[in-house]
This record gives sequence, structure tokens and C-alpha cells, in this order.
Amino acid sequence: MMRTCSLLHSFFFPTLSSTNLKHQMISSHKSTSNTNCINTQQTEPFDQQQPKFKSCSCSCGGLGRRHFIGVSSGALLLPTFPSFASDLLPSHSKDMLNRIHPPKPDWYEEFFALAMEKSMKSYEAEIAGYKANLFTELRGKSKVLELGIGTGPNLSYYAGDGDVSVFGIDPNKRMEKYAQEAAASAGLSSSNFIFTQAVAEALPVNDASMDAVIGTLVLCSVKDIQLALQEVKRVLKPGGLYIFIEHVAAKDGTTLRLMQKVFDPLQQLVSDGCHLTRETGKYISQAGFSDININMTYLSNASLISPHVYGIASK
Repeated sequence: MMRTCSLLHSFFFPTLSSTNLKHQMISSHKSTSNTNCINTQQTEPFDQQQPKFKSCSCSCGGLGRRHFIGVSSGALLLPTFPSFASDLLPSHSKDMLNRIHPPKPDWYEEFFALAMEKSMKSYEAEIAGYKANLFTELRGKSKVLELGIGTGPNLSYYAGDGDVSVFGIDPNKRMEKYAQEAAASAGLSSSNFIFTQAVAEALPVNDASMDAVIGTLVLCSVKDIQLALQEVKRVLKPGGLYIFIEHVAAKDGTTLRLMQKVFDPLQQLVSDGCHLTRETGKYISQAGFSDININMTYLSNASLISPHVYGIASK
């Protein structure tokens, strides 16, 4: 599910970047069912060691979006795994997988998997400082589910920490070999890693079974973002953490927002369902988490998907 969004901006906007932008922290707050807006306030940057991030000023209307990959799917394959695989629900998500992401040719899935493995280097270099800070919250967590794990670029930040067990979810079965390689490189034993072909709208794990859920560049391409977020809450244990980094819609009235609107149909076509104008930050803030801390920034080299939200929500 991760990271096809990079394809369009890298092909058509290789040098476009955001300028004169100020970084803004969106204050930690208790979410309520009638939340209509995310309050903002100027603060120091989330990570003072990240010179590659251009700062931005934004309003709650500018929140939204995320993700560089799209999704593709085939039949759900659940191999035999070690003891922690008892958290899986083998019959839970096959129908939803095929309904939301109908099977695509193997060559198509392989193309996207290979493209994500090769095309995300500059993005990962720029986002690294933010990920390093966020993923420190995973220390001591024994069961982690990663939405849209893709080729596994996040595993190096947390998979080698103790006896963590990782459930990697992605609708593209061709991502598995890359994710397995990334897990091994991160020091995660094969007995502690499961890759499962599934969608975020129907996570194939038990209720209240995960200590944390990770989602980076995922919610831009899911078909039902509200259902996906409810699934995140369902599988989290009480007090469990949802760690997210998502690209979002630019602020209304800006040139970037206009460009996003113009290219959104093409983006969805070539990037396997990725939406440029989705206000993902608002959806997260209104999903009913007990506590949410959302931050917003712009990436200097991401052109159409430069606006990002990132943070941590608690069940």
C-alpha cells in the first residue's frame, strides 16, 4: 500500500519544491466526536537535526493526505508461521481484499514493488530524522502491525529492538520478498516477521492484539479511510499507539493545492489509487483516539506531495 505517490511527481515535477514555508506544530489534544478542526500553534521544529525539511505555515484546512504507493492484490495467502501468528484471522480479509483491490497482473505488481524499492531513496533520506524520533516510541513494544509495509523501509528503525514481532500488511504480494530482505537486514528474525496480503480496511488480526500500529504513506490510497482508521483502533490494545506519517492536501487557495486538484485524477491512475487532495489529518483527528499529537511540515523535494502530517495517536 505504500509509496506509489512518488512516481508522478518524480516523472513530471523533478525539481519542484516548496519555498517560504514555516514549520508548524499541531498541538496535542483530546479528540472528540464533534471535532471539526485541528488547533494549531507555532512551536519549535519537531527535530532540530533535520535541515532537509522546509518549514511551513498551515491551517487546519490544509491538512490531509499521504502515501507513495498504491495497492494491488490477489488471493490472500497465509503461510504457516510461529506462535505469535495466533493473532491472525485467516478468513477475515480475503473477500475484502478482492473487493477493494481486485487482482492485478503479476507484472504490474512486480513493477510497482521494484519501483518503490528503487525510487524512494531521496524521500527516505529526507524523512529519516522524523522517523527516527517517532519510532523511538516503539521501544518495549512486543507486537507491531505495519500498514502498507511495502518494501520495508521502516523496519530499520525499530525491528532490531529486542524481541519485537512484526505483522506486515500489504495488498501487493510482490512486496513480500523486499520486505523480508529489509527485515533480515534490520536484524529481525524470520520467526518474528509475518507478511500478510491484506488491506487496511480489513486487518486480519484479533481485536486488541497489537501494542502499536504504524502507517507511513498509506491512507492516501485506501478506499475507505474512516474504516481503515477504525480498524487501527480495533486491533490496538488499550493505550496502544498509532504512529503515522502521511502526505496531505495543501492549503486551500495555494498554487500547490490547485496543481494537486489538476493532477489528482492522473495521480490516482498512475499511482495505484493515491489521492493528492485527501485531508488525512482531519480524518485522523476525528477518528476517536483518546489522545493525538499531530505535526505538519513540507518536504523540500517532494513537489506535489510535499505537505505532510506526522505524529502519534493513542487508543
